[in-house]
Amino acid sequence: MRILVSNDDGYNAPGLEALVQALKGLGDLTVVAPETNCSGSSNSLTLNRPMSVRQAPNGFHYVNGTPSDCVHIALTGMLDFRPDLVVSGINNGANMGDDTLYSGTVAAATEGYLFGIPAIAFSLAQKGWEHLDTAARIARKLVEQQTISPLAGNILLNVNIPAVPYEAIQEIRITRLGKRHPSEPVVKSSTPYGDPVYWIGPVGRVSDSAEDTDFGAIERHAVSVTPLRLDLTHYEQLSQVREWAGPLCVNP
Repeated sequence: MRILVSNDDGYNAPGLEALVQALKGLGDLTVVAPETNCSGSSNSLTLNRPMSVRQAPNGFHYVNGTPSDCVHIALTGMLDFRPDLVVSGINNGANMGDDTLYSGTVAAATEGYLFGIPAIAFSLAQKGWEHLDTAARIARKLVEQQTISPLAGNILLNVNIPAVPYEAIQEIRITRLGKRHPSEPVVKSSTPYGDPVYWIGPVGRVSDSAEDTDFGAIERHAVSVTPLRLDLTHYEQLSQVREWAGPLCVNP
């Protein structure tokens, strides 16, 4: 088993080190992670400049780019082999509900998924690294299960782990994504020269934390495992839009 490991908090983040330590013995591990924190970078690729790959004393490779850059570079030219699994994390904070669209942690796993490689993103559902050991143990269990009994087809799993002692974990739940209300307003400030600047505001309140959601699982001290897909087609609206566009003539 050859495992490619990445994250979005940067190659020196405690969560990455914990994940690598947890996965030792399950396969050959290769780490390619961002040079700096890239939280919120989503699936962005760097197209306006070249990037470099360097190696830290601990053997981790780091790229001056985004999480998606890291996995893309690894899979399309850096590595001389095809990994059997891509894992990302452990993130410093949750990636649940709508937030998965912005997550660099999920994006790193998604890049592997786009290349047809099974991928899992791991997040500790509270910032600050408290009980990171719990998340590491859960990550090992799930990766070990994938090596023993691989899921059929291409998979992309989004895993969130409660920041509680391992003994307090109730269960592992298979969930759907919950929902948040829209984010809070931006925080407006100004530079010393009087120019306006804006900080993105806090995330909105949770609006759907039903028991079968990722939010609901975490509230109940359960691990949330959500299988994701990337087909954004709104199939239910195809016929409506087809009828709406029907009368239009391309060449009047």
